[in-house]
Amino acid sequence: MRYIFKRCTKKWLPAISLILLSSILGMFAGMPAHASDASALKLTLRDAVQMALRQNPQVQISNLEYAQSQQDKNIARSALLPSLRATVAETAIRSNFEAITGGTFPGAPKQIGPFQTFQGAAAFSMPLFDLSLWRGLQASNYALNAATAQSLTAREQTTLLVVSQYLGCLRAAADVKAAQSRVELAEALYELAASLQENGVGTGIDTLRANVQLQNEKQRLIVAETQSKTGIFGLVRLLNLDPQQKVELVDTISFFETPVTDADQLLDQAYKARPELQAIEARQQTLQKQRQAASAARLPSISAQGFWSYYGLSVATSIPTYQYQVSVSAPLFTGGRISAEIAKADLALKKLDQEKQDLRNVIALQVKVSVAQLEAARNEVEVANLGLKLADETVSQARDRFEAGVANNVEVVSAQDELARANDNQINALYRYNQARADMARAFGQIEMLYSK
Repeated sequence: MRYIFKRCTKKWLPAISLILLSSILGMFAGMPAHASDASALKLTLRDAVQMALRQNPQVQISNLEYAQSQQDKNIARSALLPSLRATVAETAIRSNFEAITGGTFPGAPKQIGPFQTFQGAAAFSMPLFDLSLWRGLQASNYALNAATAQSLTAREQTTLLVVSQYLGCLRAAADVKAAQSRVELAEALYELAASLQENGVGTGIDTLRANVQLQNEKQRLIVAETQSKTGIFGLVRLLNLDPQQKVELVDTISFFETPVTDADQLLDQAYKARPELQAIEARQQTLQKQRQAASAARLPSISAQGFWSYYGLSVATSIPTYQYQVSVSAPLFTGGRISAEIAKADLALKKLDQEKQDLRNVIALQVKVSVAQLEAARNEVEVANLGLKLADETVSQARDRFEAGVANNVEVVSAQDELARANDNQINALYRYNQARADMARAFGQIEMLYSK
């Protein structure tokens, strides 16, 4: 009987090993644990990023703010353009002569009218020279540049969130596959322990120990499946999809050989590319022009006004009339408003200087940290791959020793735990490598270009 059992186990144990190996090799397939649903939305990482850049509320809000800045520019420009207006009026007039003149005169009537007048006029006004308005238009141009940079910042941040969430979902899916493969291995080892006990070769404690290990692996599978589902829910939220929409991920967590980079040499590139820094610089230029506009309000301004009309007691009796004038005006006293506006702009510029210096320090830190983390993650992947290979060999040898009766299954259970840790290490190492790659792209302001093109 024992000979027959050994022949059977020798026959199906290689099959179990093949299943385990294929599960480990395919754990990064990135597919959900359940069967493929034809109604599910299949998304690659690039598809997810492009969809988020179209639909994410934060991106839409930044686009609307950019559109508002365009209208602010149009408003500032309109102040420098001619203003035309047309009026048509039919007026009935009756006035008190004494009230108008302030007294009575012999033979003078008490009232004037009633009589009617008609007027159809076209009037215009335009600034000929107003440096304050011109500086205001320049400030609105720089404000539009700042809004553009803010929009790019929102897109970069949204891309990073989507990439991180997508990678987290892939890691969760890989955890599910690894947990499933460990459950299958634990079930096979439990059946082996139970069969050896039935044939008088094994002991009850071996079977019990194998059963405990099986339940532990099932518990890990439940946790992994829950994390996979919640990760998908978070991705659906970022993509602004219907909460009922099912999503399947079709990409895989992969290892990309990246060149070794020197953070110090790439700092200048990051300073030029980061849209947050561009936004602060555009805001500085905006404030400088606003300060100049406030200062220019002290200068005289020249404007032209006039109108041309038909005026008379009726339409038939109306005659052409007109009035044109050029005026020069200068403020003499504004109650300290101009000085306050200049001081306010100076304070805002000083505040932006501090923000800019702080942001440059943050960018430098992000660049250096991302480069260091990417290099460490690259080494982690190599170590984790070797650790998984060794753990798999340990499980195989411990199982052979237990089957041969040389040892109990304490070695097998210990090897299973080591295999679980090795699986987790490899999954986490690949996840950290891909996340570090995304973080470095974000640090250099190139994450949208890397993941959406």
